[in-house]
Amino acid sequence: MPGYLTTHVLDTANGSPAQGMRIELWRLDGNRRLIAETTTNHDGRTDSPILPETSFETGEYELVFHVGAWLDAIGHKAAQPRFLDQVPLRFGMSEQDHYHVPLLISPYGYSTYRGS
Repeated sequence: MPGYLTTHVLDTANGSPAQGMRIELWRLDGNRRLIAETTTNHDGRTDSPILPETSFETGEYELVFHVGAWLDAIGHKAAQPRFLDQVPLRFGMSEQDHYHVPLLISPYGYSTYRGS
C-alpha cells in the first residue's frame, strides 16, 4: 500500500470542526523545506491528502497549524500575545502506510495522536 498523510482539526472548546485553518507541511531532511500548504474545509479536514501517494517519502516532517490566526478569524478574543499561536507537530513516518495526524484544539491546549 502506498503511503500518504492526512489531517483533521477539531475545535474541542466549541465541539465542532475547525473550518478555515491554515496548515503547512514541512519536510525535515537536514534542511527545513515547505512542501505543502492548505486550509481545512467545513469538516475540519483537507480536501485531499496533505501529502499524497505520488509525493510520499518516509522521513521526518512537521505540520504547522495556524491556530492563532484561526481563533482571530472566528472572533475568539484573547490577550496578546495569545497562549497558542502556531502549533508545530514534528513526527516521523517510517513505512509506506496511511498516516493520519489529527489536532484537537482549544484556545489554551491541544492534543494529537496517530489516527486511522
